[in-house]
Amino acid sequence: MTRLCLLLAVLAVTGCPARRERTPAPPTSSGPSAPASARPVSPPGDEVPPSLKGFEDSVRHFRNAGGSSDYARHPPARFIDIATSILLHQRRNGGWSENWDPSRVLGAEEKARVLADKARHDTSFDNRSTYTHVEYLAEVFRRTRHERFRDAAVRGLEFMLTAQHPCGLFPHSFPKADGYRAHLTLMDDVSVGVLSTLRRAALGVPPFDVFDPAERARFAAATRRGEDCLVRLQLVVHGEPTGWAGQYDAVTLVPATARSFELPGLVSDESVEVVRYLMGVAPPRPEITRAVEAAARWLERSKIEGLRVETVPAAPVRYRYHTSTDDRRAVADAKAPPIWARFYEIETNRPFMANRDGTKVYRLADVDRERRTGYRWYGNFASELLARELPAWRTLVPSPN
Repeated sequence: MTRLCLLLAVLAVTGCPARRERTPAPPTSSGPSAPASARPVSPPGDEVPPSLKGFEDSVRHFRNAGGSSDYARHPPARFIDIATSILLHQRRNGGWSENWDPSRVLGAEEKARVLADKARHDTSFDNRSTYTHVEYLAEVFRRTRHERFRDAAVRGLEFMLTAQHPCGLFPHSFPKADGYRAHLTLMDDVSVGVLSTLRRAALGVPPFDVFDPAERARFAAATRRGEDCLVRLQLVVHGEPTGWAGQYDAVTLVPATARSFELPGLVSDESVEVVRYLMGVAPPRPEITRAVEAAARWLERSKIEGLRVETVPAAPVRYRYHTSTDDRRAVADAKAPPIWARFYEIETNRPFMANRDGTKVYRLADVDRERRTGYRWYGNFASELLARELPAWRTLVPSPN
């Protein structure tokens, strides 16, 4: 293997490079501990337990909806107990629903309810669901060699392959196709997250080194379709490739509305993650390199200078999906570092936001407090990518021209 391929393969394995965490959930080990007598502690394996970070988004939504994190949960070291709960929650089609806590200790009645839901079709990739469960189960199998965990991980991978759209990306949810659930989705890293797991499985990266060459070839083919689709769906505006939309209609492949406040537009945060994913393709094909460089140019010219978003005190308000304990406002600040809006109009590249009623607005002050504090409309999304990651990647790849 050439030095270039070897270095890019390392980037592909590690995610090119480790991505920053978004709005993490409260620590999974906080709150009441599981009863000491519940089950024997998992047998010793690696010194560090399998990571639960992949579940933080789903756990955060679960706690926000319930308004509490005050429930018993297994500590990370009891990874067999956590993996067993993941097995319990796996639907018969091989996937998982979103927004629950794998570490939560379930009583007998609750376990019976989960078992009764096995046939439901509420499986989803939203909030980093399903592919994170596959990753966790594969790691627990690597440590324990308990076949039930490998079997469940394989079923999860098969579910992912079944859900893949012919273009190569993935829907918000599958098999439900009502509303925006059928859209090919980049929001919240849906397609990039699934493709990253499939790529690791295709490369045989631990814990996916348990698959035979035929299985890995299927994962590699699915990964290649996804990469080709990402290049195909990069939005060209006035003859210039830019970034990506948050979701695309599954039939027409044009940008589409997801939730009522997620209107069609260019999305900076998810475009950054697409670029990071494409930077991990090894060796990079010319069309991949061109897509990365075009997106980088769009991100560079889309940065906003002289604006700072600050958090200010406010009386607590409980909304349906979260409790707002403060407020946010945008203020002029010539010394503020560059930031990016989450959404940009496709034709004009003007930053915009929206309320739950679907009304498009152009100022943070015109967003209702519920969405102003419950959604990240601005952020330093591309800072690390443009300042450090892209320059390092460029030293490894040939010019696309």
